[in-house]
Amino acid sequence: MSEDRRLTSQGQERKQQLLDQAATLFAERGYAETRVLDIVQAAGVAKGLFYWYFENKEALFRELVELNRLNLRRAQAEAIDPDAEPLVRIRQGAEASVRYMAQYANFFSLLEVENLEKQFADELRKGTEVHTADVASIIRAGVADGTIRDEDPEVAAYGVVGTVGYYGHFHRTGRLDLDPDELAAFVGRFVVCALASDESIARRVLAARRP
Repeated sequence: MSEDRRLTSQGQERKQQLLDQAATLFAERGYAETRVLDIVQAAGVAKGLFYWYFENKEALFRELVELNRLNLRRAQAEAIDPDAEPLVRIRQGAEASVRYMAQYANFFSLLEVENLEKQFADELRKGTEVHTADVASIIRAGVADGTIRDEDPEVAAYGVVGTVGYYGHFHRTGRLDLDPDELAAFVGRFVVCALASDESIARRVLAARRP
């Protein structure tokens, strides 16, 4: 796609319309059962316009995954106080992630189904890698200041990311009947207690008021 198409506000609106309608249809029908024709009909645009923005249905789906990843990171960044100590930042990021996954549960359910086909495994893995790298960076700071146990930061980060991901999965599949904020608070407490170098630090972090 040429740069001038990206910068056209009307074009961006049309493209977002296609993305939004596709996301809804994918969640309702699944990727395989959704046709390009279905997407353009739902968006109320000509089929040729679809190929003005996307090479094919797979390219659109990959862009949806990328946008979801960016939106998740944005939600995490908005929730995290950059001046807070490492354990507080990890708690804030974990809670924000759980809330975001609950808000967009249909899309995350779709990602799980499509991952079974392995067609988009590479795209989905990027999200985990980025999230893990972000958390590992904060854990390193906590290990350095003595508030986080001296473990391999990357291994510990996978534990945090896995905790967030699995609790999000159990919530959207109905195995956990909890309010999203209640679940987010639990996950926040869980990761703090798992990482804190001693109980007194965990208690202090958990007692801290949220912004």
